[in-house]
Amino acid sequence: MQPNQFHSLVYEFAFYFFGLTAIASAIAFVTRKSPVAAAMWLVNVMFCLAGLYVMLDAQFIATMQVLVYTGAIMVVFLFVIMLLNLGHPSDLADARGKWGYIMALFVGLALLAEVMVLNRSNAIERLIPPDLAAKAAAAAAAPLAGGIIGPVAAPLFKEYLLAFELTSVLLLAAIVGAVVLGKRRTNAR
Repeated sequence: MQPNQFHSLVYEFAFYFFGLTAIASAIAFVTRKSPVAAAMWLVNVMFCLAGLYVMLDAQFIATMQVLVYTGAIMVVFLFVIMLLNLGHPSDLADARGKWGYIMALFVGLALLAEVMVLNRSNAIERLIPPDLAAKAAAAAAAPLAGGIIGPVAAPLFKEYLLAFELTSVLLLAAIVGAVVLGKRRTNAR
């Protein structure tokens, strides 16, 4: 087996592994009764997406996926879930019934059929204008001189510094407000 064939095989395996794991985790996410378990499955989906971004050679986006969505947003989701104190999972009403599962199966099979038809018909290549495809290929071939992080970070910390800092203060105020409201509710019991 040639080294290029081996790399291609490993790449294809990793792609299908991350993709199928993300799909299975998403299915587990929507079928859980417990909101905490559902949130944990969503974290797994986000990690799989980060793995796919790394495979697409977009390490910065993968890092932001893990830091922002998996790290920050999901912590806030879990914080709100814990703050709401939804009770034991058996106390939660499950409106998913057997018809919900049948409908989800039907929609999933329809989406899978659409993906297979698009994959076989080369419809995606026909949707991209030729001049746009040529520009994208030229841009991908030319490496960035200063890396990818500089062009993204420079405007964030120069032109939009005030908005960035105000957003962080707003998020901090929201967290403090949630803690105060949660404290007040537990003291009233």
